[in-house]
Amino acid sequence: MTTDVRAVAEAEFEDWQRALNTGFLREPVMAPEQLEARRRQFVEGRLLGAFEGDRCVATFRSFAQEVTAVGGGPVRADAITNVTVSPTHRRRGLLTRMMSRDLAAAKERGDVVATLIAAEYPIYGRYGFGPATWTTEWTIDVTRAGLDPRWSGPEDGGRIDLVDAEDVRKLGPELHERVRRAQPGAVSRDELWWQVNTGLVPFGSSWTEPYYAVHRSASGEVEGMVSYESEGTWEGKQPQHTADVNWLLAATEAAGGALWRYLCSIDWITKVRSGWRGPDDLLPFFLPNPRAARVTGHADWLWVRILDVVRALEARTYEGTGSLVLEVVDRDRLAGGRFRLEASPDGASCAPADGAGADLTLPVGELAAVWLGDQPLVRLAALGRVQEEREGAARKADALFRTSGRPWCPDIF
Repeated sequence: MTTDVRAVAEAEFEDWQRALNTGFLREPVMAPEQLEARRRQFVEGRLLGAFEGDRCVATFRSFAQEVTAVGGGPVRADAITNVTVSPTHRRRGLLTRMMSRDLAAAKERGDVVATLIAAEYPIYGRYGFGPATWTTEWTIDVTRAGLDPRWSGPEDGGRIDLVDAEDVRKLGPELHERVRRAQPGAVSRDELWWQVNTGLVPFGSSWTEPYYAVHRSASGEVEGMVSYESEGTWEGKQPQHTADVNWLLAATEAAGGALWRYLCSIDWITKVRSGWRGPDDLLPFFLPNPRAARVTGHADWLWVRILDVVRALEARTYEGTGSLVLEVVDRDRLAGGRFRLEASPDGASCAPADGAGADLTLPVGELAAVWLGDQPLVRLAALGRVQEEREGAARKADALFRTSGRPWCPDIF
């Protein structure tokens, strides 16, 4: 039987959602209120499905997004999610057909990059994606952190207040915009994100209301916010509770440090699980004993696929000054070619350079890995993933692409 890959009509959404749930090993049928909540994500032409007869057997969704480049510039992105193939239809090229269709449409729309969070590492490299950010999770042993148990709040005149979900929906979006503009790799959040993540819109089968705390500066400005839950037991009449952080935003180092200190000061809490943070997060160093923060997870996170080399390289800033000719290899012919980058701290220009000799040759996925500043080109050259056409070109390129901090994407989508 022929399998047809096409855009999903709104009348087919329920069948598409069933296939999505099946692919992710969730209960296939959703409660009506959950299905209606999910229907809010429907955008005509942005949901793709593979259909055998009337049955959907593979799913794919994309949506408009902005990702922050080095230096704070917003970049148009095609965010990809909800990718599944039913177990009865694997190894038939359905993902390739959906991906090719979506990336071609994104290129035609003028999107600069495509983004996704990969459920499994080996899948997306063959489509030109590369891991552009990584993430780390810590578990803090509060009893060994060396913190003063008499702490009663920030020492700089700021304060921490407990708030409710309605406050988060009012205060959170503006704070997030400030944070993400300063964080390479961060992505935009729409109104639905705040509604889902504060329980207003029922996406999941159950909702546990978390605690929310806000950090305000001495002048009263909101500079940080955290959502967390707790679980625990008593052992020998002693509390053994853990605070699980869902997300934590901080516009200043002082706000971040105060919020982590607050979490560690809650009565009965003996452990704090940080959730997924930037790999160079300051969290361990807010503690007198940094060893009390143990790494309990580390993984690739945001994957990027460059669709427009010129606009991607011009969108970011550079700490060094120099000229570089890159031969970008793209087997899908969406963004390949030879390009000359002229960069300095004052700005950058990039243009095709077909007649010039290349300094470096690299696959488009490796360009994605260095675009946000996460991977040194010298390292990739040592691994054989980037080829030096001129001796010392990788080190020269690193002087241009180097950043003072690692990129981080706080969101999963």
